[in-house]
Amino acid sequence: MMQDTMTTLSADEAAKLATGACIACGASPAMAASLVTATLSAARFGHKDLGFPHLMDYLEALKAGRINGNARPSIRPVLPAFVHADADGGIAQLPFDLAYDDFRKRVCTFGVALYSQKNSYTAGELGYYVRRLALDGIVSIAVANGPALMTTAGSGTRVYCTNPIAFGVPTGAGQAPVVIDQASSATAFVRVKRAADLHQEIPEGWAVDRSGQPTTDAREAIEGALLPFGGYKGANIALIVELLAAGLTGSSWSMDGADFLTGDRSPDTGMTIIAIAPTAADKGFSQRVRTHVERLTDVGVHVPTQSVETDCETSDLEVSEGHLRVLREIVFDAC
Repeated sequence: MMQDTMTTLSADEAAKLATGACIACGASPAMAASLVTATLSAARFGHKDLGFPHLMDYLEALKAGRINGNARPSIRPVLPAFVHADADGGIAQLPFDLAYDDFRKRVCTFGVALYSQKNSYTAGELGYYVRRLALDGIVSIAVANGPALMTTAGSGTRVYCTNPIAFGVPTGAGQAPVVIDQASSATAFVRVKRAADLHQEIPEGWAVDRSGQPTTDAREAIEGALLPFGGYKGANIALIVELLAAGLTGSSWSMDGADFLTGDRSPDTGMTIIAIAPTAADKGFSQRVRTHVERLTDVGVHVPTQSVETDCETSDLEVSEGHLRVLREIVFDAC
């Protein structure tokens, strides 16, 4: 089995290297900034497989044209508490970043607001969006779809993407928010892809091969399909996400989305975020949540909170030597 050797470098060094690689692959400076911010956020706080490992997918997609590197997102309030964005074939993070300040103000003004987005590459780490809102004192739920990668019992056909759902809750200024970020599938596709790249096996129950038979071979799983978690219950969650992320936004249904790893077409993924100002009815909301989280933890419950670092620019990150080599080669070749 191949080992993925890790090395440590500062967040500032990682950001400069990743930014240079994004621009060399065709991203605009604004797009590169958004993508690198989200990548470092995932590497530091969220699912690490959706940090630098997934950045490699973005770079390949930029070079192949699956991501419009010069995208100019359009953002408009279709209702006072409903903001809709078109990513123009670019990344999901850029229009969200551009709309963020206005969207946050609408949440605080109306108590609840909705952000919907279409026509982007994959949303990346969905926790990025709810984590950012939670750190600003806002409760939120985010859903996103993508090209079909998952089948269901009795189907055998890829019908849904991993269709993740994320939930963020603030616990007070400077405190670790509660952040739940999970796929409707038994695991995220990028984890299967990474296992295939490293010639590693995957656990039983994650996927089936092309003939619909259970497999622990990651390479066979990529040719086959992922499975939902919890049988029909996970499949139902995937359908809920599909209707909110694709149906509500006008994006492609997962069955119609282009492959995010091959070709030159955007997968046209959708994302919807519902955000709530929790202190409207209870000024002590965050303190109540923090007290309850502590009580749950005391009796052995795992509560997925994510630490908050105050000095992110100088903190160190672990990045695989393989990914660093790719980034450096891209930047070097562009010089």
